[in-house]
Amino acid sequence: MILRVFRYEPGAREGTQEYEVGVGPAVTVLDALVEIQRTLDPTLAFRYACRVGMCGSCAMVVNGRERWTCRTRLATLGAGPVTVRPLYHFPLVRDLVVDMAPFAEKMRAAGAAFVPREPGAGFALIGSGSRERARIDPAIECIGCGACLSACTMVGRDPNFLGPAALTRAFTAAADSRDGRLGARWAALFGEDGVFRCHGQQTCTEVCPMGLEPSQAIRRLRRMGLGAIFPFGSWRSEGRCA
Repeated sequence: MILRVFRYEPGAREGTQEYEVGVGPAVTVLDALVEIQRTLDPTLAFRYACRVGMCGSCAMVVNGRERWTCRTRLATLGAGPVTVRPLYHFPLVRDLVVDMAPFAEKMRAAGAAFVPREPGAGFALIGSGSRERARIDPAIECIGCGACLSACTMVGRDPNFLGPAALTRAFTAAADSRDGRLGARWAALFGEDGVFRCHGQQTCTEVCPMGLEPSQAIRRLRRMGLGAIFPFGSWRSEGRCA
């Protein structure tokens, strides 16, 4: 099978290069890239770590779709050629490697970190079977691979848009009854580049390798914010997790 791989070196080249690789029933795109680097072209740069679908560092765009290359088998992609390029909307470092700094910057801008309401107080437990936990759980497993940002057309149009990953993480904190930073987040979450910048196209949800639904988390943040501005019922217990 032919792999058509994006090549980039700052100030030197940008384009694609083709490599022929063997295909077996269990050979993944990442396996093929490793084989290319080891036997055909040691200059090819890409990022990976665990190789078993745990870290998300091998996220790339394969045949036009954001995927974890360690979980994508060549045999499922048809006869080829298979195109492999780096994630969109991130600064390029080299070849298939992108700079993930904007991802962390958006997390900070969204106030995505949990801040307890009473610093130094004992742990407030939320039962695993509680209603609150059940509403937060579907959004909590993001591991920061960047696939959703790459697929988001609004991130491409507005680089300042907080993006689906940061907003999903902000939701998990804001919806937690133990969190004490709720009011401080609203300026960012409901600012020009916050939740209302999302147009609900759900491309982030379509490509999430963890099966999360960032678009749903964003909708819930909108409801929570409106509940804070226009109180209806007990928004802190219901609106936080609606």
